[in-house]
Amino acid sequence: MNKRPNLRQGSTTLAYIWQHLNQRSLTTQIILNFVVLVVITAIVAGLPAVLLIRNQSENQAWAQVEQGSRATRALLLALQKEVDGLALLTAQRPSVLELLAQGKKVELQQFLLTLQEGTGLGLLVVCDHARQTVAFVGDLTVGDLCHLESAHGYYVAPANASSRLWLLAAEPIGGTRNTPGFVIVGVALNNSFASEIHGQTGLEHIFLIDEELVASSLPPEAARTASRLLAQQDNETFTRSTLSLNGFPYYAARLTLGQPGVVDEVALEVTDITLTQRRLISIMTSSIFLVAVVGSMLGVLLARRIGRPLRALTQTATTLSTGQLDTAVTVQSQVQEVTMVAQALEKARADLQRTLHELRQTNAWNDHLLESISEGIVVLDENGRVSFFSPGAERITGWAQAHVYGRACDEVFHLVDIDEPFSRLLPQSGQPYKVTLALTGQRQVTLTMTSAPLSLPSIGKAGIALVFRDISDTERIHHLLGHFLANITHEFRTPLSALAASAELLIDQGADLSLAESQELLNSLHLGILGLQTLIDNLLESASLEAGRFRIYPRPTDLHQIITEATNTMKPLQDKYGQQVRLELSATLSTVQADPRRTTQVLINLLSNAIKYSPDGAEITITAADHEGLMRVAIADQGPGVPPGYRPNLFRRLIHPSANIGKAHYGVGLGLSVVKAIVEAHGGQVGVDDRPGGGSIFWFTLPKG
Repeated sequence: MNKRPNLRQGSTTLAYIWQHLNQRSLTTQIILNFVVLVVITAIVAGLPAVLLIRNQSENQAWAQVEQGSRATRALLLALQKEVDGLALLTAQRPSVLELLAQGKKVELQQFLLTLQEGTGLGLLVVCDHARQTVAFVGDLTVGDLCHLESAHGYYVAPANASSRLWLLAAEPIGGTRNTPGFVIVGVALNNSFASEIHGQTGLEHIFLIDEELVASSLPPEAARTASRLLAQQDNETFTRSTLSLNGFPYYAARLTLGQPGVVDEVALEVTDITLTQRRLISIMTSSIFLVAVVGSMLGVLLARRIGRPLRALTQTATTLSTGQLDTAVTVQSQVQEVTMVAQALEKARADLQRTLHELRQTNAWNDHLLESISEGIVVLDENGRVSFFSPGAERITGWAQAHVYGRACDEVFHLVDIDEPFSRLLPQSGQPYKVTLALTGQRQVTLTMTSAPLSLPSIGKAGIALVFRDISDTERIHHLLGHFLANITHEFRTPLSALAASAELLIDQGADLSLAESQELLNSLHLGILGLQTLIDNLLESASLEAGRFRIYPRPTDLHQIITEATNTMKPLQDKYGQQVRLELSATLSTVQADPRRTTQVLINLLSNAIKYSPDGAEITITAADHEGLMRVAIADQGPGVPPGYRPNLFRRLIHPSANIGKAHYGVGLGLSVVKAIVEAHGGQVGVDDRPGGGSIFWFTLPKG
C-alpha cells in the first residue's frame, strides 16, 4: 500500500481549496468582517459582566468574614457560659465541700483529677476562705489564681505559662454566703482551641496579647506574618484588611475581646475569587469563540450566492475536518476546475478513511495489550508531567487517567515518610526502586519502579517511561510474618521462663517454703500452663481454619454450665490482678445448640482479653439473655476501648490494636479470629460495642437448643 503519496495528495487538495477561497476576496472579506464585529461586540458586552461578578464575589467574601466574626463572638460567649456552668456544677458537688471541710487535700486533688477527665477542663483550683490554694490541677502552673480580684472572663497568664490566654469562672463552694472557699475553673485558648473554632467558623484565628502571638490555627511563621501585617492597620472593633500569606490572598478582620490588649484576628482565604476571575476570562474567551463561529457561519450563508459549488466543497471539507469520512464527495458543477477539486478531495477522503481504519485497529490492539498488563505504565514528558497513564496504573493507584493527565508528577505521586519530591527519586534506567505512595482515602501502596528514557524523533524531546508493580501484599505479608514470629516467640518464652523458675524453686527449696509460698508458685505454674494451653488451642484452631479442616459438633448444651466452667478456668488469672467477674444470667436461660468445647474456648478467649485490657481491681460483667430468637452472651470490661478506625479489622488474624493499657502484653493476634470462626460456624454473630463509662462489650450469639 502506498499511503504517503495519498496523504500528500489530500493535503495538496485542501491547500488548493484554501487558495481558491482566497482568490474570491469578497467572500473572505465578508467572513472576516463578521468575525471582527462579533469579537468586538462580545468583548464590549463581556467586560462589564466580569467586573460585576468580580465585585459580587468580593462582597460575598467580606460577608463571609463578617458572618464568621459574629459566629466567633457567639462561640466565645457560649464557651464562657459553659465554663460558668462547669464552675457552678463543680462548686455544688458535695464531695468538694466535704473534702475541703475535712482538710483532705490529697483526696481533693485526686477528686479534681477525676473531674478534669470527665469535663475536659484545662484548669481546676480550690481556694479556701483565706484565698489560699488548697488543690490545683491543670496546665496553668504559674501565678496565684486564688488572689485574683475577679476570676471571671479572660485571664492573661504570665509569660512563662504554657498557655497564655484563658477563659476563667469562679463560684463559691456550697452556694452559701458562709462558704468555706471557692473554685476556679478554666479553659485554655491555645492552638488546639484556635484549630477547633477554625473548623466551626471556616476562618483562620490568631490570638494576640498586646500584639504578642499566643495561639493560632495557622503555622507559627504564617501567624506572625499575618499579625505583623494586620498590626499596621487601624485597630478598630472590626477592621477590613487584605494580606497575602505564602502566596495565598486573605481577607482579614481584627476582633477585640473583653480583656484589654486581647485580640482575635480572623482571616479567610480567597483564592477562589482569583480562580473565579480566571474562569470568567475563560468563559468570555469561549463565548467570543462561539459567537465568532456563529458569525462566520452567517458570513458563509451570505457568501453562498458567490457559488454553490464552492459552498458544497467548503461544507464537505468541514465535514472531513471533524473526522466524518463516511460521506462521499459528490459535488456536481459545470465548472471544470471545481469538478477536478471535488474528485481530488474524494480520493483524499477514501485514502484517509482507509488509513484511519488501520490506525483504529492498531490502537485497539495496543489498548487491549495495555489492558492485559497488570503492571502500571506512566509516561512523563520533558517537564515531568503525566502524558500517559495505563489501565494497570489506574488499577494500582485508583486514579483515573483524566484526573492525572497533564499534571506534574510531584502533584500526583506523594511519597510516604520521605521529605523529598517524587521527581528527585526517579530510578536510573533499568534499576528497580521501591517506593511507598500515599493515595486517596488514607490508602498507601508499596511499588517497585523502573524507568526508561523515551525520545520522540519527530520533535527531538525526551521523556521518561515508568513501570510500576504493586508489592503491597508482599510487604504486608513479610511485616505480618515478622510481627507474628516475634510475638509468638515472646508468648511462648515468657510463660516457659516463669514455669521453669517456679518449678526450679519448688525443686530446690520446696521443703523450706511455707504453704502460702508453695501455693503462690503453684498458682504461677497453673497460670503459665493455662496461657500456653489457650495459645496452643488458638494456634491449632487457626491452622485448622487455614487448612479447611475446621469442624464443630453442636448438641443441646447447658449455657450456664459453659459460662461457669470458663469463669472457673480463668479465676486464677482474675485473682492475680484482683479482678472480679460478675454474672448477670437470665433466670430463664435456655439451652443452646453448640459445641461445648469450642464455646468454652470462645468464652476463655474473650475473658482473657477482658482481663488483659482491664485495670487491676476492675469488674468484668458476663451477661446472657434471649435476643431475637437467639442466646446473646456479652462480656463487658473496663479497658481503654477499641479505637473506631480499628473495628473493621478487629476480628481478622494477626491484627493488634494500639491500646494504652497498664499491663504489658503482646498477643499473636489469633484469639478474636478464632472466636469469630467458631461463632459463625454455629450460625451466630460476633461484635463489639462501647461500654457506657468506658471499656468495651464483646458479644456473640448462639442458636437455642
